[in-house]
Amino acid sequence: MLFNSYEFLFLFLPVVAAGYAVLSRWGQGRGVVAWLVLASLFFYGWWNPVYLVLLGGSMVVNYGLGRAIAGRRGSGRDRAAKALLIAGIAANLGALGYFKYAGLLVQTVNDAAGTGFTMGAIVLPLAISFFTFQQIAYLADCWANGDDGGYGPLRYALFVSFFPQLIAGPIVHHREMMPQFARPAGLTAENAAVGVTVLAIGLFKKAVLADGIAPYATGAFRAAEQGAALDLLQAWGGALAYSFQIYFDFSGYSDMAIGAALIFGITLPLNFASPYKATSIIEFWRRWHMTLSRFLRDYLYIPLGGSRKGTAWRYGNLMITMLLGGLWHGAGWTFLAWGGLHGFYLMVAHLWRAVAGDRRPLRGVGGWALTMLAVVVAWVFFRAESFAGAWTLLGGMAGLNGVALPNAIAARLGEAWTLLSGWGVESYLGGGSDFVLMWTWIAVLLPIAVACPNTQEIVARLRQGTERASRLQWQPSGRWAVATGVAAGVGVLTLTGVSEFLYFQF
Repeated sequence: MLFNSYEFLFLFLPVVAAGYAVLSRWGQGRGVVAWLVLASLFFYGWWNPVYLVLLGGSMVVNYGLGRAIAGRRGSGRDRAAKALLIAGIAANLGALGYFKYAGLLVQTVNDAAGTGFTMGAIVLPLAISFFTFQQIAYLADCWANGDDGGYGPLRYALFVSFFPQLIAGPIVHHREMMPQFARPAGLTAENAAVGVTVLAIGLFKKAVLADGIAPYATGAFRAAEQGAALDLLQAWGGALAYSFQIYFDFSGYSDMAIGAALIFGITLPLNFASPYKATSIIEFWRRWHMTLSRFLRDYLYIPLGGSRKGTAWRYGNLMITMLLGGLWHGAGWTFLAWGGLHGFYLMVAHLWRAVAGDRRPLRGVGGWALTMLAVVVAWVFFRAESFAGAWTLLGGMAGLNGVALPNAIAARLGEAWTLLSGWGVESYLGGGSDFVLMWTWIAVLLPIAVACPNTQEIVARLRQGTERASRLQWQPSGRWAVATGVAAGVGVLTLTGVSEFLYFQF
């Protein structure tokens, strides 16, 4: 069941909210939690009920392991607790590795050794990367704190399966969710109003903005995979189109998840804070997919040693963290290359700060432009289906195939075309309308991404240490009711062309 579907918006969500309201009014705390668990399991099983076996088994095993680890930690049986922790992490990673990476491993062995091993079709279960990470964090905290939090199995099941964040995050931490599940807030007018507003903004981002520019990204990358020699404007148009598509798609999903949770009085952590406003790659990762960055920092980078063992170890840990973060996104070497690029970017950025200190010249517009250039180049590897396709597109972006304009545009430039053609700009038949629409979309989305307030700035109630408050703050007023209705209405009108959120594949 997709957030951007009629079934979710007009049937599932209203029914779940109504049941939640009734049970809350009756003071049924456990009943409220049980209702949300049942709704979440139904939501997860909508695509294929077989997935519920894996999700349910994962919850049972990890809950039991967490209690066993906490019970042995600090009781003179720390070795047993550590063995259970290692076994739990291995089991979680083993399941993730089988479903997500077994095919890549077999293909790599076949390519390297000339063998012909096959594994058959392995269907990737929905959300396995997300609920695996959340439960690994739970086990690690049970070991570190010697305490499982005293959560009952019902609340733990809701922590893992809560439907707004189940499929594609935000990646939540049990310490921030369990207290909220223990004291259900009930369905209030304020929560419903704020939640619906955020959900409507997210729907507009996904259905209108992300899906609107998606065809131009798809066309450019498909042509690159087929070996087409894209010129400078076509290649940059495709790369920028995808950069905006993935941002508005995933931040739109995160907004819809946060909004849906707020309807029930549950606050999910923020996942995006205008990442394309960043003026350094370090700042970019403080703004992009913030809950993943938090997980990688707390449960990978710091356990590896962080910056405690000196500069060389710090840079090595950064690279390892980003490589694994890239591989987490998908079973492909291009994802590893994307992670490696960002690891390299971060190493250079930290080295530059250490050398230049407060005298860093690349700030403001210069820092922003360099950061965007680095991010867009890395997105090419993230989106490309192969290295060949990535290098083809990057070659076009580097100008190796020249610069060209559609004939229909060239013919309307008059004397300007004479000048441009003298500089080596060529023309080609067809594609004039697509060229104009693609660059129009880019021209519209660029200022939205880099100049407009983000969702948490608009809905000031959600601000958690973000930038200064925006003047466009949400208020329970008629003006905002109309604005929310328009955003939701336009989003709903586009649902005839429903597409999955990009992060569902991860």
